[in-house]
Amino acid sequence: MPEHQPLVSIIVPIYNAQNHIARCVESIRRQTYENLEILLLNDGSQDVSLQVCQMYAGVDKRIVLIDKANSGVAATRNLGLQFAKGAYLQFVDADDTILPNATELLVDRATRFDADLVIAHYNRITPPRPRSEEAEARRPRPPRPDKVQTFGFLLEGPMNKEQFAAGLMQEPASFYYGVMWNKLYRADIVRAHDDILCAEELDWSEDLYFNLSYIRYAEKFYALSTPIYNYYNTPGSAVHTVLNPVNIVTTRAALFNYYKDLYEHLGLYEEYKPQIYKYLVAVAES
Repeated sequence: MPEHQPLVSIIVPIYNAQNHIARCVESIRRQTYENLEILLLNDGSQDVSLQVCQMYAGVDKRIVLIDKANSGVAATRNLGLQFAKGAYLQFVDADDTILPNATELLVDRATRFDADLVIAHYNRITPPRPRSEEAEARRPRPPRPDKVQTFGFLLEGPMNKEQFAAGLMQEPASFYYGVMWNKLYRADIVRAHDDILCAEELDWSEDLYFNLSYIRYAEKFYALSTPIYNYYNTPGSAVHTVLNPVNIVTTRAALFNYYKDLYEHLGLYEEYKPQIYKYLVAVAES
């Protein structure tokens, strides 16, 4: 790694994460890349998440702790963007972890290839289904390991905006493209454009709105095939929340307009209109 390390702001929204937050923060603190600003944003947690964060803020001067009333993950991330001072932006969810060299790999590709966005593979970790006490008493078994699956679609290497947009249309509904936590962003691009925000009015896919807005202004992209993030597929997390069917339809309609605007801006809407309709309209009607 070069001697000069640009500051990276890692934004972590936290809500009732007492069972996971220590694991998450430790994975960030132990990064091989050290020039970090770690923004812990406590979103009105009702458990001891705040106290855990206060302990970490007392032992690591890189941590900035922000305690706020509950407003949801999108608004919390947007607040983090206001506080972030780094040249690059990285996002981590409080119940997940990042690999020890995650930030180093992301910044290396961003600086070597002058990339505005670096996107990386990730691991999905699913814990084993718990056995009943009765079954365990009847036939004890040793603990089973977590199931680990690696996901990602793009081959390693640099690409331009049109190439990235073509890849996005192959898997528009995937976490790989939609989430913020497997990517590195240039902060100056975000700061220069007020419309690059998480959509606070959406029940879900607020990450995707941020990404679609950011892509409009990014020119150079890099795909990293090394997984850098551990997404824990645990019951009770946000993605397992039961969503209102009416809100799903409303959100998909809004996302259709976001996709349409982006691809019209790129001059690619007519080419990719069938894929956009298939993802957003056909699914909403099913």
